[in-house]
Amino acid sequence: MSIEMIEEGVINHQAETNQNKLSAGHGDYEHHEDYSKKSLMAKWGLLFLYCICSAVGTIGGPLLLRLYFLHGGNRKWLSSGLQTAGFPILVIPLAILYFKRDRTPCSVQFFASPKLLLSSIIIGILLGVNNFMYSYGLSFLPVSTSSILISTQLIFTALFAFIMVRQKFSPYSINSIVVMTLGSVLLGFGKSGDRPEGVSSSQYLLGFILSIGAAALGGFVLPCTEVAYAKASKVMTYPIVLQYQFCMALSATIFCIIGMLVNKDFSAMQREANDYELGATKYYLVLVSSAVVWQVMYIGTLGIIFCTTSLFAGVISAVLLPLTEIAAVIVFHEKFTGEKGMALALGLWGFSSYFYGSYRETKNQTKRPREDDTSK
Repeated sequence: MSIEMIEEGVINHQAETNQNKLSAGHGDYEHHEDYSKKSLMAKWGLLFLYCICSAVGTIGGPLLLRLYFLHGGNRKWLSSGLQTAGFPILVIPLAILYFKRDRTPCSVQFFASPKLLLSSIIIGILLGVNNFMYSYGLSFLPVSTSSILISTQLIFTALFAFIMVRQKFSPYSINSIVVMTLGSVLLGFGKSGDRPEGVSSSQYLLGFILSIGAAALGGFVLPCTEVAYAKASKVMTYPIVLQYQFCMALSATIFCIIGMLVNKDFSAMQREANDYELGATKYYLVLVSSAVVWQVMYIGTLGIIFCTTSLFAGVISAVLLPLTEIAAVIVFHEKFTGEKGMALALGLWGFSSYFYGSYRETKNQTKRPREDDTSK
């Protein structure tokens, strides 16, 4: 499925939700029903693609970042900047959309709202702060422990979504949040004695606090992005989402570059590469791979918000926690305890609950036009 087909389907789906009641006539309804099914399939296809991107980044990003710290990397601002420094890859899909603009007129809708641009800059700076807190915390914690703490972001996302976007909670979404939170708490019971070698108690505590802070700030950023989409003066399209991400990542990267300049990270990179345990070549490979993988994650996260809600983006991140745990066990030989197994089961249960609730809501919405039509 090409970008243009996906985008056309999503825009058609957005347009049809704003239509008034269907005109009378059995033939008109059948045409509308086929049209609605096609556009809905395109939307679900795009959402699935975004979920894959989110999974790749959510699982691979922390592993690569921890790999950097484990083998001699120690630059906090550098590791923070890596999480958004891959934004130039967004030029590729934007260029494709631009050069095919004659066949897809909607693809040339570029930033026309200064308010939208300003929001991307502000949220980008918040994202830079969040990335620094996360990187600093991860430098003192195992991937498994850090992931557990970051999973509390779902609670903060639900809270801020309720306050900022008046998020409605169904029994299924409430069950999902409670079950996933219980999974994180359960994992916390088995976290004694996991302090990495060479990390002091005070550093471990600092990493714990910073990770919780990063979860809270991340839970605030997701609803902020949803509000920015909703307040946009024009309909949010796929190209505009990419541009929004580009500006947001650029702002976050500039924020981290300033920190790198103050901390003299650029001058220390060559020395750090020479002393890296895996060699200088693999040092730079880790940096580049980390930047690309993290950017793929942001493509997925912002895309999920574009297609659904910030709460659903938080649910996707939470359900990927146990998978990150398993990946850490395989790559870094961290222990896989019974608590982690239970957390995996609870995470899948919570995700299934939320997904089923969304399916029921979508199914009910598609039935309403027919009920309105038959009631005439």
